[in-house]
Amino acid sequence: MSVRGVLVGCVPIIVFALVWECVARMQVVPGYLFPSFSTVIVTLYGLLMSGVLLDNLASSLFRVLAGLLLGSVAGIMMGTAMGCRAVIDQSFHPILSLLYPIPAIGWAPLLMIWIGIGESLPIMLIFLCSFFPVLYSTITGIKGVDPDVINAARTLGASDLLIPVTIILPLALPDIFTGLRLGAGMAWRVVIAVEMVAMISTESTGIGALLIRSESLLRVDVIIACLIVLSVMCLTFERVFQYIETRMTDKWR
Repeated sequence: MSVRGVLVGCVPIIVFALVWECVARMQVVPGYLFPSFSTVIVTLYGLLMSGVLLDNLASSLFRVLAGLLLGSVAGIMMGTAMGCRAVIDQSFHPILSLLYPIPAIGWAPLLMIWIGIGESLPIMLIFLCSFFPVLYSTITGIKGVDPDVINAARTLGASDLLIPVTIILPLALPDIFTGLRLGAGMAWRVVIAVEMVAMISTESTGIGALLIRSESLLRVDVIIACLIVLSVMCLTFERVFQYIETRMTDKWR
């Protein structure tokens, strides 16, 4: 993105922050219910310096990365098998179609009984929420590969074992990365929800746990600071996946 593009993108954010600051300083709503932008930034700085924010962010980040990695690998492997082999697609499509509409957070009560409340719970739920977007994006990408390209590869001597790895998957990468970006965004939503609902003890860590504790103390400034961090993390994941996609797919364009 060009410097001009960055500056243009920052203008609405700056305007929003200024309007927020002005409205808050009018004291139409008590300050503890609607803190000013500057107050939130000071709170955010204090949370960073004290280590509270970093400790909780590290816990959430670990859960997101672990669940997203497991779900993405499983989704790509299963999607590749279903996209390349019609018999596998026909066998698993019905059951996956039944499971896909169930929200990941809907599995929480059942998993809380089966595996308990601990690190495995958010990781498992993130696995579920990231698996399906990656799975279906992989299938879509593979089925969208031009059959003439595959036939040409076979004509040139490529084996059926190497074609999925050397031809099909590279050409399906744009769709796969679309699924990865969707899965990453859903992963952050799920981890916050699980930490708020199921991991609310005083010993629990995570951005969601910090949010729910701040709510009980009426610390609106801390809540907004956590939401800002959450937005930044989602945007960071989006940009990282875009960068990796560009680097990996340039030679195939």
